[in-house]
Amino acid sequence: MATPVANFKETPEEIAYELRAAEGAAWIGSRSLIGVGAFIYASLAFAYFYLRSANQAQLWRPHHVTAPTELGAAIFALSAATAALSMYGAYRFRRGSVVDWEVAGWMGLLLGALGFALQIYELTRLPFYPGSSGYASTFVGWGALNLVGLLGGCYWLETLLARSLRLRRAVAEDGGAANSTLPAARLFRASVEGCTVFWGFLAIVAVCFWALFYLV
Repeated sequence: MATPVANFKETPEEIAYELRAAEGAAWIGSRSLIGVGAFIYASLAFAYFYLRSANQAQLWRPHHVTAPTELGAAIFALSAATAALSMYGAYRFRRGSVVDWEVAGWMGLLLGALGFALQIYELTRLPFYPGSSGYASTFVGWGALNLVGLLGGCYWLETLLARSLRLRRAVAEDGGAANSTLPAARLFRASVEGCTVFWGFLAIVAVCFWALFYLV
C-alpha cells in the first residue's frame, strides 16, 4: 500500500492546469446539458409533427381545441424576459458591475419562478384531457418538460446569486467577482456564463413551442 509523500506540494503549473480543467469542465458541462435538452425537446417536436401529419380518425386536434392562450403567452413572455435579464446581467458582469448582475439575476429569478407557477396553473385549467387527442398529449408533454427546464434554470440562477453573496468579501480585495484571478472567482464566472447560455436555450425553445401550440 502506497504511503503519502511527506510535505507534498503541487507546483504552480499543476494548480493552473487543474483550474483550467475545472473551467473547461464547467463550459463543457453546461453545453452538454443543453445538448441533452435539445434531444429531448426534439423528440417532442417529432411527436408533434408526426401526430399532426398522421391525424388518424381526425383526432389530432378535434374542434381546433387550444390550451389557454393568455396563460401560454404569459409563460412565454416570462421565460423570454428571464433570459433577456440573464443576458443583460452577464453583459454588465463582464464589464465589472457585479451589482447590476445581481439585480438582474434576482429579477430574472422572480419572473422565472412566476412562469413556473403559471405553467402549473395552466396544466390544471386545460380544456381537454391528456389523452383526448394528439395535440393534447404533446401539449401535456411540453408542459411537463417546460416545468423541468424552468425549475432547473431558476435553481441554477439562485445558487449563483447565493454564491455571489458569499464571494463578495472573499474576493473584495482582488478586484471583485468580475475581475478577481482567484480560483473561486474564475469558476464562478464560468458558471455564470453557462447559466446565461442555458437560459438563452430555454428562451429559444419557448419561442418554438409557443408558436407550435398557440399560433400554428
